[in-house]
Amino acid sequence: MLPHIAIVGRANVGKSTLFNRITRSRSAIVHDMPGVTRDRMYGQAEWDGKPFMVIDTGGIDLAGGNTIELQVREQGELAIRESDVIVFVVDGQQGILPQDREVIELLRRSGKPLILAVNKIDDPVHEVRISDFYELGVKFTIPISAEHNIGISGLMDIVAEELARVPVEPDIELPENGAIRVAIVGKPNAGKSSIINRLLNSDRCIVSEIPGTTRDTVDLPLEYEGHPFILMDTAGIRRKGKTTKVVEKFSVIMALKALERCDVAVLVIDGAEGVSEQDATIAGYAFERGRGLLLAINKWDLVQEKGLVKEEVEARVRLKLKFVDFAPMIKVSAKSGFGFPKFFEEVRSVFGEFSRKIPTGRLNDCIQKAIQRNPMSSYKGKFLKLYYATQVRSGPPTFECFVNYPQGVHFSYQRYLVNSLRKAFGFSGTPVRMIFSSRHQDE
Repeated sequence: MLPHIAIVGRANVGKSTLFNRITRSRSAIVHDMPGVTRDRMYGQAEWDGKPFMVIDTGGIDLAGGNTIELQVREQGELAIRESDVIVFVVDGQQGILPQDREVIELLRRSGKPLILAVNKIDDPVHEVRISDFYELGVKFTIPISAEHNIGISGLMDIVAEELARVPVEPDIELPENGAIRVAIVGKPNAGKSSIINRLLNSDRCIVSEIPGTTRDTVDLPLEYEGHPFILMDTAGIRRKGKTTKVVEKFSVIMALKALERCDVAVLVIDGAEGVSEQDATIAGYAFERGRGLLLAINKWDLVQEKGLVKEEVEARVRLKLKFVDFAPMIKVSAKSGFGFPKFFEEVRSVFGEFSRKIPTGRLNDCIQKAIQRNPMSSYKGKFLKLYYATQVRSGPPTFECFVNYPQGVHFSYQRYLVNSLRKAFGFSGTPVRMIFSSRHQDE
């Protein structure tokens, strides 16, 4: 297991900016609005040739009283327990606030190595402000500017020294290589985080009845029956017209990036409400990006309580999402656990089809038989001829067909060939791409 450092502090002191700086990414959303980060964010980083994990947390407010603030605080406390070294970030421009004193007492009780990062010291003349923070009694008190990359090297040198004292368990690695990357996507409040929690059997993600609780995309590694997975919990995707707040727009971007990074997208649909235009839009996003797709009809217990007929619910889903009729469907209830024993089995099945490779001989035999059943039409008075086809990639399966006039192959005939491949080889849960090219440059 790689050693972990946790970045903690009250809201809006620059924790996410520091996380992005250390991990050399833009994984965490950065904005002036306090409380943007809510779930823990995980990222892998390296310093002086030594890899480690970084945990970004929501702002800890020990006086917070509403449900989400309490859960954010709990997420921060969980990160502290997980970590080997704690970087406590404070705002050098605001000075020491009462909340800082309360948080640092919480950190001291953890017994973990503690480093105080005084952020927003953007100019050497501002370093005089750091003297105020010495009264907190932290051995390592470092002035930094996460935004302008000032003092980060000194901070990381001390982090590396503290991490060097942490025993690392050999032969246990995060399941990055060979792991199936699964993005849990859907409209707000469809139950995505509840599904994640059910799968993880933990409270790593915040669950709330308030729509839009999850804002960041959170990567969560786990292993199931010896196979590694990475679950991506994403923010609920809203239609563009409804993402009026800057943070919500960022969340859409993060969710779409998760679709670009994943192998399989699990579209969570509220079974009690039925399929919405938003669900169709999200399915379209996954299809356009060539991701494997599994439809998870959630809240199946409510479907049954409402007396809805199973076949009718399934038929409505298929009707509204007919453009992804290749996607398998499972019924689940995050509340009761119904349907979850089959979840990873279905994901692995979709991934297998998503990664599938067809031998060239079998591929051409299938396509030639399809052409015999339904010959290609002419183009500008000339017969179309398909010479041969080959699979150029998997993930999703993509085939290049060489024809004499590629521009003459109508989209309806392309769809016919794709359907012929599906009948012959399956490809359940994955888009199939076909590229039509000229065999000779002069054709």
